[in-house]
Amino acid sequence: MFASFTMAVVISVVGGRRAMISAATGAVALVIAPLNREHGFGYLVAAVILAGIIQVALGALGVAKLMRFVPRSVMVGFVNALAILIFMAQVPEMHDVPWAVYPLIAGGLALMVFFPKITRVIPAPLVSIVILTVITVAAGIAVPTVGDKGELPSSLPVPGLPDVPFTTDTLTTIAPYAFAMALVGLMESLMTAKLVDDITDTHSSKTRESIGQGIANVVTGFFGGMGGCAMIGQTMINVKVSGARTRLSTFLAGSFLMVLCIVFGPVVSDIPMAALVAVMVMVSFATFDWHSVAPRTLQRMPAGEIAVMLITVICVVATDNLAIGVVVGSVTAMVIFAKRVAHLARVSAVTDPDGTSVVYSVTGELFFASSNDLVGQFDYAGDPDRVVIDLSEAHIWDASSVAALDAIETKYKQRGKTVQIIGLNDHSAGLHGKLTGELTSH
Repeated sequence: MFASFTMAVVISVVGGRRAMISAATGAVALVIAPLNREHGFGYLVAAVILAGIIQVALGALGVAKLMRFVPRSVMVGFVNALAILIFMAQVPEMHDVPWAVYPLIAGGLALMVFFPKITRVIPAPLVSIVILTVITVAAGIAVPTVGDKGELPSSLPVPGLPDVPFTTDTLTTIAPYAFAMALVGLMESLMTAKLVDDITDTHSSKTRESIGQGIANVVTGFFGGMGGCAMIGQTMINVKVSGARTRLSTFLAGSFLMVLCIVFGPVVSDIPMAALVAVMVMVSFATFDWHSVAPRTLQRMPAGEIAVMLITVICVVATDNLAIGVVVGSVTAMVIFAKRVAHLARVSAVTDPDGTSVVYSVTGELFFASSNDLVGQFDYAGDPDRVVIDLSEAHIWDASSVAALDAIETKYKQRGKTVQIIGLNDHSAGLHGKLTGELTSH
């Protein structure tokens, strides 16, 4: 609770994405829970502070630019997996409960669907929660409430240093957990920021958001919180359901959380879980990209794109970790892309009428995937003594391509034939000139 308060308040000032809410998240909990279990709470707090420092450093180094390598299919899979996770998290609250829970959930959903048709001044989820709470309390309906989940805090957090020895051993213990938390937190935050950019049709500073996440985690650590990152579910309620667009909404989300806990704790405890389940089911429905699974869309979408989306969804749902799904999905997309581009390099041969030379025209992008097949497309034994390789319509991208050209030259020289490479553009010529003859030991 304290982490959700400090993260939201701090990120509202230093973050790069307006209206996005940061709080304590399950993704971060998965990473640092083992540290707390094995070494204690003091080490967890120290890891949170170190993770924040790492995030500031990564943000300053431009890690946010890596977001350009996340393809749209991964983004769609991320959104759909998130919607599924949000819905799945509500299922336990609808299992083995009093029968009154079900009409309350249905009533809450109906309120959120029809109330915006009357007015949007007051957020429909808030209206739904208030009305359902009043009904359950006034009628004395016995259903699970927020208070049944645990005791709410009754005082504000107090800053302090983590209770750990400041030694090298402590640093080596917390460093792996802190680094993992920093990466997971940044990935989830940047993905959420990109999603909000698309929803609001506005731009955000990913570098500022990265640094802001680090500052928020450092502050949270000093207040004894577990740290966190962008809260995708809360952000969707804030941006998509409630229509918020400003930093003030993020600040108030954190501030109201503490006010509700400390001042209105007894009232909050009486909120039926059915009301919150209804809100999150609506968020799940609104978050899912239904267009992406429409039959017409699937018929037109390339098979590779569909595969990447499905792999992302499956990995996220199976691991309950959005970051893992994004990494696996992005790697899969890169492999599919490399395989697709590998076939774009074409070789055609034209032999002079007098039979004294042959010109091979190479077309396409030469890199590690496409250059592997390049060596096998030349007739070393049957070609005349002079061979010209024209790369005017090609581009050399890496050392693998230079090594492939060297191998071709070597095979011809072993047969007493000369090879001339022409048509290199400036970048290709520079790379070839720097590496040719240096990539093999024999």
